[in-house]
Amino acid sequence: MLYRVYQRRLKNWLADKDLPRHVAMIVDGNRRWAKIKAGQPAAYGHRAGAAKIHEFLQWCDDLNIDVVTLYVLSADNLTGRPTAELNELFRILAELAHSLSQQGNWRVQHVGRTEGLPAPLADALVAAEDCTKDNTGLHVNLAVGYGGRREIADAMRSILRSHGKEGGTLEELAELLTPDLIADHLYTGGQPDPDLVIRTSGEQRISDFMLWQSAHSEFYFVEALYPDLREVDFLRAVRDYARRHRRFGS
Repeated sequence: MLYRVYQRRLKNWLADKDLPRHVAMIVDGNRRWAKIKAGQPAAYGHRAGAAKIHEFLQWCDDLNIDVVTLYVLSADNLTGRPTAELNELFRILAELAHSLSQQGNWRVQHVGRTEGLPAPLADALVAAEDCTKDNTGLHVNLAVGYGGRREIADAMRSILRSHGKEGGTLEELAELLTPDLIADHLYTGGQPDPDLVIRTSGEQRISDFMLWQSAHSEFYFVEALYPDLREVDFLRAVRDYARRHRRFGS
């Protein structure tokens, strides 16, 4: 009962505050949760984390947040995890993409490369995008096979190709190249940059996540492993954001 009262107070306090438009979440701690809580293999934690994602997105939707980006599988994970664990995780993420695409009016977008992903997962991500492209509710970015450095390199390649097709020279491109132009060619082109980046599990690093977009983001680190994340933990993060004075480099 005390938990519910405290949670309600937090929501009431946030009611008239300036809230983030875009929240990014580094989903971390699923494997440790499985080992510590139940002595289970990593897949047990990944499934618990996938279930928590639905809850987390609903919390964001309840606060009228416009965009949520979930960092669920990095490009480094594709070469740094055991094959058996990855294969199970691929299946879990494919199921997650499908289930999110059936969730009301949410729009699902894959951010990252499909290279290195198995066909069933790549197909599930494409299908989720296709069937939600006209939705106007919460915009959910699934960062799967994602790397921040790779994203910037891909953006530069995209700019060079577009400029070359138009017959432009490198000298002309050097004059035209701006941060805004690069931002337009990122995986998240056209979206607002994340105002708030949250990471669970107590780790305090960004792990190659949204390196360009998070230049002026506020960061918040939660001790809880991701499957243990509570709505009150999320509300505290948003409250902390609302209390900060954002300077944007000034």
